[in-house]
Amino acid sequence: MEEKSKMKKVSTWKLQLRMFLAMMLFGLLMAVVVTVIGVFFNISFPAFYAGFFLLIILGQYLAGPKLVEMSMKVHYVSPEEAPNLHRLVEELAMNAGIPKPKVAISEFSIPNAFAFGRRQKDGRVCVTQGLLNRLNEGELKAVLGHEISHIKHRDMIVMTAISAVPVICYWLALSTLYSSGDNDGYSFIIGIVALAAYVIGQLLVLFVSRVREYYADQGSVAIGGEPHQLASALYKLTYESASASKEQLKEVQGFKAFFVNDVSDARNEIQELSQLDLDMDGSISQSELDSLKYNRVNIKTSSRLFEIFSTHPNMVKRVKRLAEMS
Repeated sequence: MEEKSKMKKVSTWKLQLRMFLAMMLFGLLMAVVVTVIGVFFNISFPAFYAGFFLLIILGQYLAGPKLVEMSMKVHYVSPEEAPNLHRLVEELAMNAGIPKPKVAISEFSIPNAFAFGRRQKDGRVCVTQGLLNRLNEGELKAVLGHEISHIKHRDMIVMTAISAVPVICYWLALSTLYSSGDNDGYSFIIGIVALAAYVIGQLLVLFVSRVREYYADQGSVAIGGEPHQLASALYKLTYESASASKEQLKEVQGFKAFFVNDVSDARNEIQELSQLDLDMDGSISQSELDSLKYNRVNIKTSSRLFEIFSTHPNMVKRVKRLAEMS
Protein backbone atom coordinates (compact mmCIF):
# COMPACT_ATOMS: atom_id res chain seq x y z
CA MET A 1 0.00 0.00 0.00
CA GLU A 2 2.86 2.31 0.83
CA GLU A 3 4.52 1.66 -2.54
CA LYS A 4 1.28 2.44 -4.36
CA SER A 5 1.08 5.80 -2.64
CA LYS A 6 4.68 6.47 -3.61
CA MET A 7 3.77 5.76 -7.22
CA LYS A 8 1.02 8.38 -7.09
CA LYS A 9 3.54 11.00 -6.01
CA VAL A 10 5.62 10.53 -9.16
CA SER A 11 4.64 13.43 -11.43
CA THR A 12 4.83 12.63 -15.13
CA TRP A 13 2.97 15.65 -16.49
CA LYS A 14 6.18 17.06 -17.99
CA LEU A 15 6.80 13.77 -19.77
CA GLN A 16 3.22 13.69 -21.06
CA LEU A 17 3.47 17.33 -22.19
CA ARG A 18 6.74 16.68 -24.04
CA MET A 19 5.31 13.62 -25.76
CA PHE A 20 2.18 15.58 -26.75
CA LEU A 21 4.29 18.43 -28.14
CA ALA A 22 6.46 15.92 -29.99
CA MET A 23 3.36 14.42 -31.59
CA MET A 24 2.21 17.90 -32.62
CA LEU A 25 5.60 18.69 -34.14
CA PHE A 26 5.61 15.43 -36.04
CA GLY A 27 2.12 16.23 -37.33
CA LEU A 28 3.39 19.63 -38.46
CA LEU A 29 6.39 18.05 -40.20
CA MET A 30 4.13 15.67 -42.09
CA ALA A 31 1.78 18.52 -43.02
CA VAL A 32 4.69 20.53 -44.46
CA VAL A 33 5.96 17.59 -46.50
CA VAL A 34 2.49 16.76 -47.82
CA THR A 35 1.81 20.42 -48.68
CA VAL A 36 5.08 20.73 -50.61
CA ILE A 37 4.22 17.61 -52.59
CA GLY A 38 0.78 18.98 -53.37
CA VAL A 39 2.07 22.40 -54.50
CA PHE A 40 4.88 21.23 -56.75
CA PHE A 41 2.98 18.39 -58.36
CA ASN A 42 -0.24 20.38 -58.59
CA ILE A 43 -2.14 17.69 -56.70
CA SER A 44 -5.62 18.81 -55.77
CA PHE A 45 -5.89 16.25 -53.01
CA PRO A 46 -2.62 16.07 -51.08
CA ALA A 47 -4.67 14.51 -48.31
CA PHE A 48 -4.16 11.29 -50.24
CA TYR A 49 -0.49 11.36 -49.25
CA ALA A 50 -1.36 12.27 -45.68
CA GLY A 51 -3.67 9.28 -45.56
CA PHE A 52 -0.94 7.09 -47.04
CA PHE A 53 1.56 8.20 -44.39
CA LEU A 54 -0.97 7.68 -41.60
CA LEU A 55 -1.64 4.21 -42.98
CA ILE A 56 2.06 3.38 -42.70
CA ILE A 57 2.16 4.64 -39.11
CA LEU A 58 -0.96 2.62 -38.27
CA GLY A 59 0.61 -0.43 -39.87
CA GLN A 60 3.73 -0.04 -37.74
CA TYR A 61 1.58 0.42 -34.63
CA LEU A 62 -0.39 -2.76 -35.32
CA ALA A 63 2.47 -4.90 -36.58
CA GLY A 64 5.11 -3.50 -34.19
CA PRO A 65 4.81 -6.14 -31.44
CA LYS A 66 5.02 -9.01 -33.93
CA LEU A 67 8.07 -7.46 -35.60
CA VAL A 68 9.77 -7.10 -32.20
CA GLU A 69 8.94 -10.70 -31.30
CA MET A 70 10.46 -12.05 -34.51
CA SER A 71 13.50 -9.77 -34.59
CA MET A 72 14.40 -10.16 -30.92
CA LYS A 73 13.67 -13.91 -30.75
CA VAL A 74 11.08 -13.40 -28.02
CA HIS A 75 9.74 -16.46 -26.24
CA TYR A 76 6.84 -16.01 -23.80
CA VAL A 77 7.25 -17.99 -20.61
CA SER A 78 4.67 -19.33 -18.16
CA PRO A 79 4.79 -18.94 -14.35
CA GLU A 80 5.90 -22.56 -14.19
CA GLU A 81 8.84 -21.92 -16.54
CA ALA A 82 10.01 -18.70 -14.85
CA PRO A 83 8.36 -18.40 -11.41
CA ASN A 84 10.73 -15.75 -10.00
CA LEU A 85 10.44 -13.56 -13.08
CA HIS A 86 6.64 -13.75 -13.00
CA ARG A 87 6.58 -13.02 -9.27
CA LEU A 88 8.64 -9.86 -9.64
CA VAL A 89 6.66 -8.62 -12.67
CA GLU A 90 3.36 -9.24 -10.90
CA GLU A 91 4.51 -7.42 -7.75
CA LEU A 92 5.82 -4.41 -9.66
CA ALA A 93 2.78 -4.20 -11.94
CA MET A 94 0.52 -4.25 -8.88
CA ASN A 95 2.53 -1.43 -7.31
CA ALA A 96 2.31 0.53 -10.56
CA GLY A 97 -1.44 0.01 -10.79
CA ILE A 98 -1.42 -1.59 -14.25
CA PRO A 99 -2.42 -5.04 -15.54
CA LYS A 100 0.33 -7.63 -15.32
CA PRO A 101 2.27 -7.57 -18.61
CA LYS A 102 3.11 -10.68 -20.56
CA VAL A 103 6.50 -12.06 -19.55
CA ALA A 104 9.07 -13.14 -22.10
CA ILE A 105 12.72 -14.09 -22.50
CA SER A 106 14.88 -13.24 -25.50
CA GLU A 107 17.59 -15.63 -26.62
CA PHE A 108 20.16 -12.84 -27.06
CA SER A 109 23.20 -13.09 -24.82
CA ILE A 110 23.69 -9.33 -24.35
CA PRO A 111 22.19 -8.50 -20.92
CA ASN A 112 19.25 -6.15 -21.37
CA ALA A 113 15.49 -5.76 -21.14
CA PHE A 114 12.73 -3.96 -22.99
CA ALA A 115 8.99 -3.31 -22.92
CA PHE A 116 6.68 -3.18 -25.92
CA GLY A 117 3.02 -3.43 -26.84
CA ARG A 118 0.15 -1.37 -28.24
CA ARG A 119 -1.36 -0.23 -24.94
CA GLN A 120 -1.17 -0.89 -21.19
CA LYS A 121 -3.40 -3.97 -21.35
CA ASP A 122 -1.24 -5.30 -24.17
CA GLY A 123 2.06 -4.61 -22.37
CA ARG A 124 4.91 -7.10 -22.65
CA VAL A 125 8.15 -7.19 -20.67
CA CYS A 126 11.08 -9.13 -22.05
CA VAL A 127 14.51 -9.82 -20.58
CA THR A 128 17.41 -11.38 -22.43
CA GLN A 129 18.93 -14.62 -21.26
CA GLY A 130 22.14 -12.72 -20.64
CA LEU A 131 20.37 -10.44 -18.16
CA LEU A 132 19.11 -13.37 -16.10
CA ASN A 133 22.63 -14.78 -15.97
CA ARG A 134 24.30 -11.50 -14.95
CA LEU A 135 22.09 -9.62 -12.43
CA ASN A 136 21.17 -10.46 -8.85
CA GLU A 137 17.53 -10.35 -7.78
CA GLY A 138 17.61 -6.77 -6.51
CA GLU A 139 19.13 -5.52 -9.75
CA LEU A 140 16.69 -7.59 -11.81
CA LYS A 141 13.75 -6.14 -9.87
CA ALA A 142 14.97 -2.58 -10.46
CA VAL A 143 15.37 -3.19 -14.22
CA LEU A 144 11.91 -4.78 -14.45
CA GLY A 145 10.53 -1.77 -12.58
CA HIS A 146 12.13 0.48 -15.18
CA GLU A 147 10.45 -1.41 -18.02
CA ILE A 148 7.07 -1.59 -16.30
CA SER A 149 7.27 2.18 -15.79
CA HIS A 150 7.53 2.57 -19.58
CA ILE A 151 4.23 0.71 -19.84
CA LYS A 152 2.76 2.76 -17.00
CA HIS A 153 3.73 6.02 -18.74
CA ARG A 154 2.56 4.77 -22.18
CA ASP A 155 5.71 6.26 -23.71
CA MET A 156 6.48 3.06 -25.66
CA ILE A 157 3.26 3.63 -27.65
CA VAL A 158 4.34 7.15 -28.61
CA MET A 159 7.82 5.92 -29.53
CA THR A 160 6.34 3.25 -31.79
CA ALA A 161 4.23 5.86 -33.62
CA ILE A 162 6.72 8.72 -33.96
CA SER A 163 9.69 6.53 -34.92
CA ALA A 164 7.92 5.76 -38.22
CA VAL A 165 7.83 9.42 -39.31
CA PRO A 166 11.59 9.96 -39.88
CA VAL A 167 11.71 6.64 -41.77
CA ILE A 168 8.94 7.83 -44.09
CA CYS A 169 10.70 11.17 -44.66
CA TYR A 170 14.00 9.40 -45.32
CA TRP A 171 12.37 7.10 -47.87
CA LEU A 172 10.70 10.09 -49.56
CA ALA A 173 14.01 11.99 -49.70
CA LEU A 174 15.86 9.07 -51.31
CA SER A 175 13.11 8.41 -53.85
CA THR A 176 12.96 12.06 -54.97
CA LEU A 177 16.55 13.31 -54.71
CA TYR A 178 17.79 10.59 -57.05
CA SER A 179 14.78 10.41 -59.35
CA SER A 180 14.84 11.27 -63.03
CA GLY A 181 12.06 12.65 -65.20
CA ASP A 182 10.22 15.78 -66.26
CA ASN A 183 9.80 17.02 -62.70
CA ASP A 184 13.47 16.77 -61.67
CA GLY A 185 13.52 20.32 -60.28
CA TYR A 186 10.38 19.81 -58.23
CA SER A 187 11.54 16.38 -57.05
CA PHE A 188 14.83 17.85 -55.83
CA ILE A 189 13.04 20.51 -53.76
CA ILE A 190 10.70 17.89 -52.29
CA GLY A 191 13.71 15.72 -51.52
CA ILE A 192 15.47 18.56 -49.68
CA VAL A 193 12.33 19.31 -47.63
CA ALA A 194 11.89 15.62 -46.81
CA LEU A 195 15.57 15.29 -45.84
CA ALA A 196 15.29 18.29 -43.51
CA ALA A 197 12.13 16.78 -42.02
CA TYR A 198 14.00 13.51 -41.50
CA VAL A 199 16.85 15.20 -39.61
CA ILE A 200 14.49 17.24 -37.41
CA GLY A 201 12.24 14.24 -36.84
CA GLN A 202 15.14 11.99 -35.89
CA LEU A 203 16.42 14.53 -33.34
CA LEU A 204 12.91 14.75 -31.85
CA VAL A 205 12.69 10.95 -31.59
CA LEU A 206 16.04 10.87 -29.80
CA PHE A 207 14.97 13.66 -27.44
CA VAL A 208 11.72 11.89 -26.48
CA SER A 209 13.64 8.64 -26.06
CA ARG A 210 16.14 10.24 -23.64
CA VAL A 211 13.48 12.01 -21.59
CA ARG A 212 11.41 8.87 -21.12
CA GLU A 213 14.43 7.01 -19.69
CA TYR A 214 14.77 9.47 -16.80
CA TYR A 215 11.09 9.04 -15.94
CA ALA A 216 11.33 5.24 -16.16
CA ASP A 217 14.27 5.31 -13.72
CA GLN A 218 12.20 7.44 -11.35
CA GLY A 219 9.21 5.16 -11.83
CA SER A 220 11.25 2.08 -10.99
CA VAL A 221 12.28 3.58 -7.65
CA ALA A 222 8.68 4.57 -6.92
CA ILE A 223 7.27 1.06 -7.39
CA GLY A 224 9.86 -0.85 -5.39
CA GLY A 225 13.23 -0.78 -7.13
CA GLU A 226 16.17 0.37 -5.02
CA PRO A 227 18.20 3.26 -6.52
CA HIS A 228 21.56 1.60 -5.87
CA GLN A 229 20.31 -1.66 -7.36
CA LEU A 230 19.24 0.11 -10.57
CA ALA A 231 22.53 2.03 -10.65
CA SER A 232 24.46 -1.20 -10.23
CA ALA A 233 22.39 -2.89 -12.95
CA LEU A 234 23.06 0.00 -15.35
CA TYR A 235 26.77 -0.28 -14.61
CA LYS A 236 26.79 -4.03 -15.27
CA LEU A 237 24.72 -3.72 -18.46
CA THR A 238 27.07 -1.04 -19.79
CA TYR A 239 30.13 -3.16 -18.95
CA GLU A 240 28.68 -6.22 -20.68
CA SER A 241 27.67 -4.19 -23.76
CA ALA A 242 31.18 -2.73 -23.94
CA SER A 243 32.60 -6.26 -23.86
CA ALA A 244 30.24 -7.58 -26.54
CA SER A 245 31.50 -8.42 -30.02
CA LYS A 246 30.58 -6.37 -33.08
CA GLU A 247 28.42 -9.25 -34.30
CA GLN A 248 26.45 -9.31 -31.03
CA LEU A 249 25.90 -5.55 -31.13
CA LYS A 250 24.85 -5.63 -34.77
CA GLU A 251 22.10 -8.14 -33.97
CA VAL A 252 20.35 -5.71 -31.61
CA GLN A 253 21.36 -2.36 -33.15
CA GLY A 254 17.93 -1.66 -34.64
CA PHE A 255 16.19 -2.01 -31.28
CA LYS A 256 18.61 -0.19 -28.98
CA ALA A 257 16.07 2.61 -28.35
CA PHE A 258 13.92 0.05 -26.49
CA PHE A 259 16.78 -1.15 -24.28
CA VAL A 260 17.70 0.04 -20.79
CA ASN A 261 21.01 1.47 -22.04
CA ASP A 262 22.57 2.51 -25.34
CA VAL A 263 24.55 -0.58 -26.28
CA SER A 264 26.36 1.16 -29.15
CA ASP A 265 27.95 3.78 -26.87
CA ALA A 266 28.84 1.42 -24.01
CA ARG A 267 32.57 1.43 -24.72
CA ASN A 268 32.72 5.19 -24.18
CA GLU A 269 30.39 5.19 -21.18
CA ILE A 270 32.16 2.46 -19.23
CA GLN A 271 35.27 4.62 -18.88
CA GLU A 272 33.31 7.37 -17.17
CA LEU A 273 31.18 4.96 -15.13
CA SER A 274 34.23 3.25 -13.64
CA GLN A 275 34.95 6.37 -11.54
CA LEU A 276 31.78 5.58 -9.55
CA ASP A 277 32.89 2.06 -8.63
CA LEU A 278 35.18 3.10 -5.78
CA ASP A 279 36.12 -0.40 -4.62
CA MET A 280 36.30 -1.74 -8.20
CA ASP A 281 34.12 -4.78 -7.44
CA GLY A 282 32.05 -4.48 -10.61
CA SER A 283 28.91 -3.10 -8.93
CA ILE A 284 27.65 0.10 -7.31
CA SER A 285 26.80 -0.25 -3.63
CA GLN A 286 24.54 1.92 -1.50
CA SER A 287 27.53 3.67 0.07
CA GLU A 288 29.07 4.38 -3.34
CA LEU A 289 25.80 5.85 -4.58
CA ASP A 290 25.46 7.93 -1.40
CA SER A 291 28.92 9.39 -1.89
CA LEU A 292 27.95 10.45 -5.39
CA LYS A 293 25.46 12.94 -3.91
CA TYR A 294 28.30 15.11 -2.69
CA ASN A 295 31.09 14.33 -5.17
CA ARG A 296 31.48 15.86 -8.60
CA VAL A 297 31.74 13.53 -11.58
CA ASN A 298 33.74 14.08 -14.73
CA ILE A 299 31.85 13.96 -18.01
CA LYS A 300 33.85 14.60 -21.16
CA THR A 301 32.71 17.36 -23.52
CA SER A 302 32.55 14.82 -26.33
CA SER A 303 30.15 12.70 -24.24
CA ARG A 304 27.88 15.69 -23.65
CA LEU A 305 27.80 16.43 -27.38
CA PHE A 306 27.25 12.80 -28.36
CA GLU A 307 24.27 12.63 -26.01
CA ILE A 308 22.27 14.80 -28.43
CA PHE A 309 22.48 12.00 -30.99
CA SER A 310 21.91 9.17 -28.52
CA THR A 311 18.75 7.22 -27.71
CA HIS A 312 19.61 7.33 -23.99
CA PRO A 313 20.83 9.97 -21.54
CA ASN A 314 24.46 10.00 -20.49
CA MET A 315 24.88 7.07 -18.09
CA VAL A 316 26.81 9.01 -15.46
CA LYS A 317 24.07 11.64 -15.39
CA ARG A 318 21.46 8.91 -14.93
CA VAL A 319 23.34 7.38 -12.01
CA LYS A 320 23.80 10.84 -10.49
CA ARG A 321 20.03 11.34 -10.57
CA LEU A 322 19.53 7.96 -8.93
CA ALA A 323 21.89 9.09 -6.16
CA GLU A 324 19.63 12.07 -5.56
CA MET A 325 16.65 9.69 -5.17
CA SER A 326 18.37 7.45 -2.58
